[in-house]
Amino acid sequence: MPRRSRLVLANVPLHLIQRGNNRQACFFADADYVLYLDWLTEYADKFGGHVHAYVLMTNHVHLLVSADRAETPGLMMKALGQRYVQHINRVYRRSGSLWEGRFRSCLVQDDAYLLACQRYIELNPVRAGMVSHPVDYRWSSYHANARGKEDSLIRHHPIYAAMGLDAPSRQAAYAALFRDALDPVFVDALRRTTNGNFVLGNERFATEVATALDRRVLPGKAGRPSQAAGLRSEMPLIN
Repeated sequence: MPRRSRLVLANVPLHLIQRGNNRQACFFADADYVLYLDWLTEYADKFGGHVHAYVLMTNHVHLLVSADRAETPGLMMKALGQRYVQHINRVYRRSGSLWEGRFRSCLVQDDAYLLACQRYIELNPVRAGMVSHPVDYRWSSYHANARGKEDSLIRHHPIYAAMGLDAPSRQAAYAALFRDALDPVFVDALRRTTNGNFVLGNERFATEVATALDRRVLPGKAGRPSQAAGLRSEMPLIN
């Protein structure tokens, strides 16, 4: 069967994850993380991508990105991936694949979904038992979003910008979100929709995306967009 094309729309946030092949490491030294972020910044600027949140784990990467054009995420990740693999193979004298095929992704609705997705991304090192709080992990956007650290990669989404009248108030409001744990239902929904190439949002959002793309956007039987979008049981509830 041919693989399903990704659900991508211009100016709609996209959560994506790319794993190392067989879940093996893809970062081996601090210099690798630095180069990956530098090149991600370069290609995001080149292709019109706007990164709102990220985390670089030992064997995988999470990004939350909006794009000026639907083709931007694919172009950005292809260029970045190829350049980074060449670096790893050259420096560590290896060959073969580094990444586990194509990146996985899901479209993310604005409002509470977007901020919850950012928290999910930046809490990855905590869930992995690497640190007790995201502030203690170096390779994530938490320091830019919650502490105001300069990060040339980050472009704040309007939902984040609306959290306060100035930068300190926005950072404080964002940091306060991390006092509470993420809803396990949301975490499960985000994982399922990302792995399945579906949408994360409410029924209205699913219907809008299905209509815009004229295709199925939720798990279940294929059908007309309005039918596919009506699968309430598959939708995470954040209202």
